[in-house]
Amino acid sequence: MTTAERPAVRPALASLRRARELFLLGRQLPDGVPEEVVAAWKRARFFGVRHDVQDPAPEHSVRPPASPLLTAARPVLQRIAPALGTGQSALLLTDERPRVLWVTGFAPDDLRRLDLSEQLVGHNSAALALRTGHRAEVHGPEHFLDLWQDVCAVSVPVRAPETGQPLGTVTVTCGLCAECGPHPGAPLAEAAAIAVEAELLARSRAAERVLLDAYLRAAGELGRAVVALDGRNRIVSEAAAQLLSPEGLEALERGAVALLRASGRGAPSESEAVSGAGTGPGSGSPPGPAARLGAEPDSASDTAEASAGNLHAPSGPADGPDAATDPAPSASYRIRLPDGTGCTATLTPVPHLGSVVGAVAVLEPVVRTTVTPAARTVEGLAGRSVPWRHAVARAVELARSPEPLLLVGERGTGKTSLARELVANPVIVDAAESELRDHVDELVNGHPLLIRHVERLAPPDTATLNSLLASHPGVPLLATYTPGATPGPCLQRLLDSLASRSVTLPALRERPDDIRELLTALTPRPAPGRPPLTWTLDALRALEQHPWPGNVTELAHLVRALAERRRATGPVRRTELPDPVREGPAARPLSPMEQAERAAILEALHLHGGNKARTAAALGIARATLYRKLRGYRG
Repeated sequence: MTTAERPAVRPALASLRRARELFLLGRQLPDGVPEEVVAAWKRARFFGVRHDVQDPAPEHSVRPPASPLLTAARPVLQRIAPALGTGQSALLLTDERPRVLWVTGFAPDDLRRLDLSEQLVGHNSAALALRTGHRAEVHGPEHFLDLWQDVCAVSVPVRAPETGQPLGTVTVTCGLCAECGPHPGAPLAEAAAIAVEAELLARSRAAERVLLDAYLRAAGELGRAVVALDGRNRIVSEAAAQLLSPEGLEALERGAVALLRASGRGAPSESEAVSGAGTGPGSGSPPGPAARLGAEPDSASDTAEASAGNLHAPSGPADGPDAATDPAPSASYRIRLPDGTGCTATLTPVPHLGSVVGAVAVLEPVVRTTVTPAARTVEGLAGRSVPWRHAVARAVELARSPEPLLLVGERGTGKTSLARELVANPVIVDAAESELRDHVDELVNGHPLLIRHVERLAPPDTATLNSLLASHPGVPLLATYTPGATPGPCLQRLLDSLASRSVTLPALRERPDDIRELLTALTPRPAPGRPPLTWTLDALRALEQHPWPGNVTELAHLVRALAERRRATGPVRRTELPDPVREGPAARPLSPMEQAERAAILEALHLHGGNKARTAAALGIARATLYRKLRGYRG
């Protein structure tokens, strides 16, 4: 580069440095400062980050635990590290938070235990790369902290090979470049990220293949009931799918997670551990590298873990496959399955290269009879919570006598589904779509009539029903009513006449314990060769916390949309849920207008990758207004 070119670039750094000083003094900024940099400074100020701090985030100084990403990346980065040279450069690996997992080169010791989230240290390349999903560079004055004014950094996301989800970043830092051009370490960071992803893919495929081989050896002859699990994936034989109910499969997976933890492998996080909502062949995303295998399963610590995970004492030599290529212990365990499952399970760990990568369960029926698949729960009657069982029991009791019955509840609570279960083959009339007309005669003749949405009956039809009930009080009439606007006098008279034989169904938010059973009932049967829809514990928690204004109908639409449009494998994760469900309920009750506004903001945030500056611009509001509204929703 010629000397004539240098002055044209130098003022960019100088102007950025001056702009940052003006920002910290609360003065007006000059023109030409990138909007995204100003937005990053404002976020740091909003989060309460101090620019002059000497030891960032001391309360977060504990080094993160070992992770599959670190296990796979460490040997790769150690091979690449010599490319840094002897200058003031450093090579870092962060996780998705982002916390520094590993660092080498010219870097202070504190950086090895630093949390790089924007909430703690302000703008930096690792947090920016994870938020945008692309390579990100941050130069000197663009940082918020005084400590990093003479540092420039480039970060490249490291993604899970199969799902594409960011697992962390590879970051290269160096001294501030005078030209403030492309970071000189960008090619190295790109190459390192690609190499780490290749290593992750190789390790996951190897572990997945070992688990599959163990499953095939255990299955042996055709018709044996075998399940292979690793806390993230499952392979279920056809015979096992017939034996196991969803509850039995969930108990089996919990036992497998407990066994993996007892054997020394770090158990999956709650967002990764699955809760089965169906059975059948299939698998999810491949397992990550396991930790080192621990002591024999009959040691004191392992016995405690076994008890916590419903594992019985070791039953001697494994009934499942023995890993001939590994010297790791291979004792088997009996798993306690729910009452009524009709089978017992023996779980055997699957070792690979000194690690436990999964487990194989062999199922045996309690009695030597053919076991049919568990029947699906009828959607209208799914649920075991006290409010729901009380309402259903009351409706069943009233439906035993052929007299009018009124089912009351919010839209989508299952009134029509329950009515169809109470009376066989009723004539169904939707007051919102048609008139009663000749159906009144059928009702007089003793044929059950179900009227949906009586609140939308035309006045003449309402008057006809009032007259009919006055002359024939024992007709087999079922009606559903959704409270809303104040009813007129004619409709109020009809409701009053049915009040003594009415049942109010609880809203779904009043019975969150029923979510899991409803998911089983609402999930469509998978196409041949496709795995059933299952859910991580984190996703289930989000579903149980959502207020569900549309109740069961809204939940059914969500399940159907995921089952039809989902392309990923494995259990549904929280990140796949719609924004209002994934983000959780507001910290305080919101008005209908506020609920609609919050949903629009969450959708815009999702579309713009969490960038609040772009979200505010898209919504046509000031960034300060957006921050204020988000704080208000959080209470």
